[in-house]
Amino acid sequence: MKNEAKLITGDIKKHLIDMTLPMIFGLLGVMLFNLTDTYFIGKLGAKQLAALSFTFPVVMVIQSLAVGLGLGTAALASRLIGEDKKKEAAILSTHSLLLGLSIVFILLVTMFLNTDRVFTLLGAEGIVLDYIKEYMYVWYFGMFFVVIPMIGNSVLRSLGDAKTAGLLMVMSASINIILDPMLIFGLWFFPVLGIRGGALATVFSRALTSMISIYILYKREKMITFSEMHIKKIIQSWGKILYIGIPNALINMITPIGAGIVTRILSSYGETVVAGFGVASKIEMIAFAITGALASVMGPFVGQNLGAKAFDRVNTSNKLSKIFSLSFGVAIAVVLFLLARPIAGFFTESETVIRTTVIYLRIVPIAYGFQGILKIGATILNVLNQPFRSSFLTLSQTFIFYIPLALMLKKFFDIRGIFTALAISYIVTGIISHFFVRYRLMEAEKKLAADEITIEN
Repeated sequence: MKNEAKLITGDIKKHLIDMTLPMIFGLLGVMLFNLTDTYFIGKLGAKQLAALSFTFPVVMVIQSLAVGLGLGTAALASRLIGEDKKKEAAILSTHSLLLGLSIVFILLVTMFLNTDRVFTLLGAEGIVLDYIKEYMYVWYFGMFFVVIPMIGNSVLRSLGDAKTAGLLMVMSASINIILDPMLIFGLWFFPVLGIRGGALATVFSRALTSMISIYILYKREKMITFSEMHIKKIIQSWGKILYIGIPNALINMITPIGAGIVTRILSSYGETVVAGFGVASKIEMIAFAITGALASVMGPFVGQNLGAKAFDRVNTSNKLSKIFSLSFGVAIAVVLFLLARPIAGFFTESETVIRTTVIYLRIVPIAYGFQGILKIGATILNVLNQPFRSSFLTLSQTFIFYIPLALMLKKFFDIRGIFTALAISYIVTGIISHFFVRYRLMEAEKKLAADEITIEN
């Protein structure tokens, strides 16, 4: 029987482009999803915008957990598909969805009971804390609809189908864009719900795409199966998924956790500065969409080719992706430097918020290309079944370089020092990642060659 893996033959550049383009639109859809909330809630006032900014670290932690589990599943499933074991990949994917839903249920209960405590620690108080609770008490119940499409889309990418995954992400964003103004401002026959309406729009749009994702995985791709639902088998699958998934989740949580710490540091300058940081963070997510899309497709590409033992294709894709990341980083840095003020003014009329956003966008983007290299490197290490090394790189970026430098440079340059620290941390860890991943790929290739010699003898 012919191997169903789509990525182990054919032109490497074409595969990467064909998979990356739909994921760019998909990730831009996700970013637009978040920016839509920021834009419309920003129209309610600076306090509501500050409340949404305070929710960003917590929301991203939950989303990062789902992404981590999805990446762990994709790393395993793509190698199984490359080895021509699609049935085993389907069993693994099914067990991953069950794992994700179980974890989200525990988190929902925990967060619901500790909302005041968590956001007070982040520095929220007064009316801003009240707005936060309005938003989060609705958003919590949508966490189930975060995990399903994120894991589902990772499974689709492991099959080499980034087009469907990207389309679902765009669909979710489109529905949110339509519902946000209706539910927030009470357009048409809807009541005025304010910040709570933004949360309801988010939950509904994700619930709809979750159902579509499940249908595609079950009916079309046959990647959901209930043939191996024995407890022992499920636990075995969960162990494999969590071995990669937990470090992946930590990797994806580092950014919001770091953002939470920096939010706390910035809160000493006032809520408008926090709001500006929140706006800049949302804009940054759009800038990362291109390299983020490339990193997301590198996982299945490298995974399938590792499964097929095609190391030459793995090395070539690694080189091409990093060249692109640096080139794109330079281009986006120039654009954001020149257009920082009009972009910031699109979201708010507050001069302090605009000024904070502009300072960020004229410092941090200089290092975006190196951050892309770090993301690509982390993905490759996960597929090499080295998730702890991958997580260490990202932990270093935040806790060894970013936070200590931010605290030090803040004393001399205020918020400019905090943002400069982030740029430096991106550059340093991007360089480290490049050499580290190159060494690990050489090591894996030598090990394969040695195993083949042993088998022949």
